[in-house]
Amino acid sequence: MASDVNELLDMLFDMIEEAKSVPLSADKCMVDRSEALDRIDEIRSAFPMELAEARKLLAARNDYLASAKREGDLIIQQAEEKAKQMLAEDEILARAKQRSAELVKQAETMTRELKQAANAYCEDALRRTEEAVSEAYDEIKKSHARFRAVASGMAEGQSAGKAYDIELDD
Repeated sequence: MASDVNELLDMLFDMIEEAKSVPLSADKCMVDRSEALDRIDEIRSAFPMELAEARKLLAARNDYLASAKREGDLIIQQAEEKAKQMLAEDEILARAKQRSAELVKQAETMTRELKQAANAYCEDALRRTEEAVSEAYDEIKKSHARFRAVASGMAEGQSAGKAYDIELDD
């Protein structure tokens, strides 16, 4: 007795093919009824085993496909997260570079302004110092001239016996 459904179907096919034709009919034949029914019973009894194996294979296939889909989805999700992270890092880097450039520009502007202010302050301080020194120099000249005048007057006064009174003008 064959256990494979395909073998059983082949045996049934051979039985029908080898059967004798009914007289006056080319499409009809005579088959041993009990033998044909036995083959059909064997096929029916073999089907549950075959179907069970097929169901197991289908279930295993479906499990494998579901697992592969989950794994694929996870890989896609991880890749998307990595891409987002890299994009975020690129955006942060771009913002940092932009902010850095802005800060450098601000620092250069402030440096230029501070240099201009320092130069203006120094120029003003030197001008005021020059004016003060010039006024002091003029005052020294005047004092020197008065001193000479007083000194020459004293020299004349000593010979005449005058006192040493020096009067200075402010």
